[in-house]
Amino acid sequence: MGQKSWCLCVHTWFLITVYFQMQLFSQAIRRSTVVIRLPWKANHVNFFSRRMYTSRNILKLEERGLWADYFPQSNTSQLVKELRAQPQTVYSGFDPTADSLHVGNLLVIISLLHCQRAGHNVIALVGGATGQVGDPSGRDSERPLLTISQVEENEKKIEENIRCIFENHKKHFWDTRHQAPLSPLRIVNNASWYQSVSVVEFLRATGRSLRMGDLLSRTSVQSRISSPEGLSFTEFSYQALQAYDWLHLYDQYSCKIQIGGNDQMGNIYTGYQLIKSQRGASVTGLTLPLITNESGSKFGKSAGNPVWLDSSKTSPFDFYQFFLRQKDSEVQKYLYLFTFLPVQDIENIMIKQRNNPESRHAQKKLAENVTLLVHGCEGLESAQRTTKALYGNQPDALAEMTKEEIESLFASASSSSFLLEPGISVLSMALKAGCFKNENHGRRIIEAGGLYINLSRVKNPDLILIPGAHILNNGITLIRVGKKNYYLVKWLNYG
Repeated sequence: MGQKSWCLCVHTWFLITVYFQMQLFSQAIRRSTVVIRLPWKANHVNFFSRRMYTSRNILKLEERGLWADYFPQSNTSQLVKELRAQPQTVYSGFDPTADSLHVGNLLVIISLLHCQRAGHNVIALVGGATGQVGDPSGRDSERPLLTISQVEENEKKIEENIRCIFENHKKHFWDTRHQAPLSPLRIVNNASWYQSVSVVEFLRATGRSLRMGDLLSRTSVQSRISSPEGLSFTEFSYQALQAYDWLHLYDQYSCKIQIGGNDQMGNIYTGYQLIKSQRGASVTGLTLPLITNESGSKFGKSAGNPVWLDSSKTSPFDFYQFFLRQKDSEVQKYLYLFTFLPVQDIENIMIKQRNNPESRHAQKKLAENVTLLVHGCEGLESAQRTTKALYGNQPDALAEMTKEEIESLFASASSSSFLLEPGISVLSMALKAGCFKNENHGRRIIEAGGLYINLSRVKNPDLILIPGAHILNNGITLIRVGKKNYYLVKWLNYG
């Protein structure tokens, strides 16, 4: 074989080899793309047409406005390497100062969910011990002292809140068929380790590593010391307890990251100092923005009435309506913070919103996503049924509501229970329910069009009640007089 022929053969062999390698590479890419891009469907409700994920580098969540700050800044590059190299352990704390968490706590839970979605291990710490002390951060006065039994009951409720949200997330926002399994949520209670630690042991373990100048310099301490209320030693000791919590979790679970509200910066920094002093390790604190409305009040607290996460304290309908009523100027920010929608999807939602603000498209997406996360599919469907019945100008929608939904929605309405008598008229029923002072008053209001039965106007006071139209299938009649006066009638022998 001549030299030219030999070179041609080698060249041909090389091209064939490269061709087959490219084919194999292309097939591998296609296979991996199928795994990554397969659209998922939630078991009940599916708002999303493509996979949503969180980068292992959770600092990238800054693009959603999730982080207000993180420290130490000097450790950022090392933290990013660790986040990308292997799963890290992250924790947040929740004190049982009430029998439910509220919307203000929700952002902390969502940040933990983002960490879980990124493949990291998450811990929710319920403060059975610290809840008995009381965190002074962000408060003008000392918290009321709860009994031990109250704290223990609150612990159970808060744990239920957290577990429910994590379960709803897994069920409706994570495709278990085509995405890696989520690391299990770990819930711990700091009362379990303080029960075995004496005061002297605690002071020996923490006190020598914490400097008074640093503790006194915290904003939460300074603002209270200079106030008329002052600061008790109990409250002052809180930051040392929270610092010890992080040290304990670091020793037990190698927990290097703590997340908290921006008002927790001082407490988190104290924990950072304690771990650095006693273990020589560098850990990271991440703080979330403190969300306020235009008046400066904390998000979710209106006139001292929090929007609770427990459905027995704030109904799914009221919860849904809270988010549905958010202003156009705020809704984009809340979509970034309170949903898992990709950034591009949110931008597309806002384009539709700007093109047709009256549709409240963005507010509906926000309300749907957050209600599904907190109250699940049943809670969302209940909220939407109630919204449709109350604001959709569709009287038939009231018949789709359950008896419990109607009673919950009109809990403040006057309620009466009667036996259904044959031939009872609209006026007779209204008088029995206490809608009018007397018969003449009732006739005048009804004939003027001021009475509604099951959201439909009735102008004939002598009209005989018709089952199905005036009495719902669940045995309830809803009466409205004027614009705001509601009355519920429960028929005891109906159905």
